[in-house]
Amino acid sequence: MGKTYIDTVKYVVYANLEIDGLVEKPDVVGAIFGQTEGLLGDELDLRELQKNGRIGRIEVDLSPRGGKSVGKIKLPSSLDMVETCILAAALETVDRVGPCEAKIQIEKVEDTRNAKRKVLVERAKNLLKSLLTHEIPESREISEMVRQEVKVAEIEEYGPEKLPCGPAIEKQDSIIIVEGRADVLNLLKNDITNVVAVGGANVTGAIAKLAREKEVTVFLDGDRGGDIILNELARVADIDFVARAPPGKEVEELSRKELIKCLRAKVPFEQAGQNGEEKKAEYDRRPRRYEERRARREESRAAPFVVPQQEAQEVEPAPSQPETSSTPAEEGERLSEVPPALLSALDELENTLRARFYNQELVPTREIPVRDMIKSLEEEKEVYAIVFDGIVTQRLADLAESKKVAALVGIKLGNVFRRPAGVLIYTKT
Repeated sequence: MGKTYIDTVKYVVYANLEIDGLVEKPDVVGAIFGQTEGLLGDELDLRELQKNGRIGRIEVDLSPRGGKSVGKIKLPSSLDMVETCILAAALETVDRVGPCEAKIQIEKVEDTRNAKRKVLVERAKNLLKSLLTHEIPESREISEMVRQEVKVAEIEEYGPEKLPCGPAIEKQDSIIIVEGRADVLNLLKNDITNVVAVGGANVTGAIAKLAREKEVTVFLDGDRGGDIILNELARVADIDFVARAPPGKEVEELSRKELIKCLRAKVPFEQAGQNGEEKKAEYDRRPRRYEERRARREESRAAPFVVPQQEAQEVEPAPSQPETSSTPAEEGERLSEVPPALLSALDELENTLRARFYNQELVPTREIPVRDMIKSLEEEKEVYAIVFDGIVTQRLADLAESKKVAALVGIKLGNVFRRPAGVLIYTKT
C-alpha cells in the first residue's frame, strides 16, 4: 500500500469536479490514477509519487445533485512549484469516471507557506507586544532599582544619636524634619536632601540644635502619631512651618507630586496650632528662651530692621481697647485706631477660622478660610483691611505691607519682630 501522508506539504491543489451521473469517491480516485498513468513519465507518475511520499492522499468531497455528482478534489504536494502545477494541469485531462462523463477544473494552487507566514507574523506581533509590555518595563524597574540604591547610598547619620538624614542637612539654611528613616528615604528618592528624622517621639538634643540654627519645617504623617510628635517637637525645638501628609497617609508612601504638593501647602506653626486647643496651649507654654533664639536667628539673616518682640511691643503697643471711630483714614494715611466696624467683625469671626477682606469704605469684599488667606491676599490688588480668626505672623505682616493693607485685625500676635510702618496691627491678646 502506498504512502498516504507526506512529511512536508508545500502546495495544495484545489479542483472542482462535476460528473454526469452518481458515482462514489473511490471511482473518482481510480479514474485520476488510471487516466494520468504514463501521461507525465515515470518521474511524475502519481502512484510513484504517492509511494515515495512526494504527494499526499487525494481527498474527494462528493455529493449528489439532480442526478449528477459534484464536489471538490484536494491534492497535497511536496514537489516544487513547477512540478505541482504540471500535476494540477494533468488532473484536468480526466474526462470520465466509470461510464459517466466528468469535468475537472483547477480552482487554485495554494502555497501553504503563505498561511504559515501569516501565522508567523501574528505570532511575532504577539511576542513583540509581550516583550514591550513585560520585558521592557522590567528593564526600567532595574534602572529604577539602581537609581534607588544610589539614593539609599546617600543617606547619612547626624549627631551622636546617628539620626538618618540627607547629605544637605548641614549645608542648607532650612531643614525638613520627618518621623522615621523610611520618610527620609522617600524624600531622598525624590531629590529632597535637606531632611532628617526624629527617630521616634523622644526628640533628641541634635534636633534641638538644628532647630536653633536653621529654618525648620516639620513634615508629618496624616494620623494621630503625627500630632504626638509635633507636640513633642514643640516642647524642645523652634518650629517655623508644619506640613502634613493627607489624612490616613504616611510620608513614606507619598508620590513625588504628593510630596511637593504637601510641602508647598505648609503653614506657619502658629497657624497650624489653630486646629486644636491642645497645640495652641503647647505653643503658649514654650519657654521664652526659644523666642529669643528665633529673634537671634532672624537677626543673623540680615533682616532690614529687627527688634525683639518685647521691645517692639513697647515702641508700638497694640491697643487692647481702642477708641471708637466711624471714619476711615484717607488714602495714603496710616490708621491710628481700629474702626468699630472691624472690631465688631472680629467678634463675629472669632472661633470660625474665617478671614474677611474690606475695601476703603469698610465694606466686606471677600470672606475665605484662614488657611487660604495668604494665597488670596497675594492674588488681590486692593485690600484696605483684613479681619480674621487667627494669628498675625511676620509673613502676613510683610505681605500686608507690600499690598498696602491699612489694618490687620486678628486674635493673637505671633512672632512679629518687624512691624510694618504703614500697617496698623491689632489683636485681642
